[in-house]
Amino acid sequence: MPSSLAAFIRLAALVGLAVAIPSNITAPGSRTETAKRATCTVNSVASAANLSACTAVIITAFTVPSGNTITIAAASGATVTMTGDITFAKTTSAGPLITFNTNNILFNGGDHKINGNGALYWDGLGTNGGVSKPHPFVKFKGFGTFEDVTVLNSPAQAISVGTTGGAAIIQGITVDNSAGDAGALGHNTDGFDISASSVTVSKCVVKNQDDCFAINSGSTLVIEDNTCTGGHGISIGSIATGKTVSGVTIARNTVGPGLYGMRIKVDADATGASVSNVKYEANTITGSTEYGILITQSYPDNDSTPGTGAPISGISFTGGVTNVAVASSAERLVIDCGACSGTWDFSDLVATGGKGSIIAANKAVISGGTY
Repeated sequence: MPSSLAAFIRLAALVGLAVAIPSNITAPGSRTETAKRATCTVNSVASAANLSACTAVIITAFTVPSGNTITIAAASGATVTMTGDITFAKTTSAGPLITFNTNNILFNGGDHKINGNGALYWDGLGTNGGVSKPHPFVKFKGFGTFEDVTVLNSPAQAISVGTTGGAAIIQGITVDNSAGDAGALGHNTDGFDISASSVTVSKCVVKNQDDCFAINSGSTLVIEDNTCTGGHGISIGSIATGKTVSGVTIARNTVGPGLYGMRIKVDADATGASVSNVKYEANTITGSTEYGILITQSYPDNDSTPGTGAPISGISFTGGVTNVAVASSAERLVIDCGACSGTWDFSDLVATGGKGSIIAANKAVISGGTY
């Protein structure tokens, strides 16, 4: 055999051997980081059990049987991509039913669905009684980017944001619980419940029967360019004892119709808590049937005897006009303070319609605005 042909055959054999070695096998003497170069496929509960060495995770369509939950905990910096829908059978498991817990994640839902089959649970009572309902349905932990997925028919609260360790961007997500409107069966179907800092939520759509967003604690938060219909609008709170919210920008969102437009709600009995430095910018609120803007320290009452243990300060409507147009049954603006302070610049608030406004601002001084 000619020497050149023999050399070619030996080279081809070596190439074939190299291709056959899986990328997640660490060769002798190599750096251990090569072990974290695996592409992993999740197509069942079992296949999601250990993803710690996976830097690329592909989630295909599958159904999660009753009694099971899923946690996607891949290697730091991993990309996680859905190529099919995840559907949950009715279950007695407690929530969350699916958790994303990867640091520096890039999660892309590929416009697929995470389906909670909420109609199997909805009875008009939500988490206040009746059928046991797992909640929250979806949990975002770790940090990074979460985008482009539909969370469909959550049994109760849809998405809990509890990211830590770095900034999180949540964008292009749809929460669709609109089917719960039929017979008023959907209840406590919050879109996003946020207890985290350094989070931006943008260009999301929520159709539900409770808060579109509920910020329960955290700082450096941006809620921008989102659309909320059918529910209770965008809320800070309710704020419970020991919880603080500061440095929030709520900008260019479209809310309504629904019971409320935007609220700050502090528990009447809360202590050691506070809300500060909240800026509303260029939002549009239409069709609120109860309150357009409500700032209260009387929660769970809307406007009653406010508490004094959780002060509110630094609230503004600036940077672009926030237009509020309420139904004839609603109040345009209600401020119900027992412990509010500072100068509140409302120069870019324009509220019309409804029965009027009620202002009990305690020590806060409100300037500007039409309401």
